[in-house]
Amino acid sequence: QVQLVESGGGLVQAGGSLRLSCAASGRTFSGSAMGWFRQAPGNERDFVAGIRWSSGSTVYADSVKGRFTISRDYAKNTVYLQMNSLKHEDTAVYYCAYSSLAWPSPRLSDYPYWGQGTQVTVSS
Repeated sequence: QVQLVESGGGLVQAGGSLRLSCAASGRTFSGSAMGWFRQAPGNERDFVAGIRWSSGSTVYADSVKGRFTISRDYAKNTVYLQMNSLKHEDTAVYYCAYSSLAWPSPRLSDYPYWGQGTQVTVSS
């Protein structure tokens, strides 16, 4: 079993920044990947960013490239999502997820473990 706990969401004005954290526990994470997804009301859950746990290699959705940065602290088993230049359309519930695959897939079905989500609201 893998437990994921997100934190760091909140209300921010457009153009501002937030950093989300995802604390992971339950197994050794070497060789796996972590992803951040988001879901706005009435929309599907979409891939935002992913990171390969061992190497730190990253991948991003086009909508957030250049504004968001995913990183991990190997010693703390924690993944971060630094979000800068936030836009109203970034408003959503953000979820972190664990995949046993070596590369962070953009497909929801490749992630068997999910956190509870944290709300990010960007006021325009």
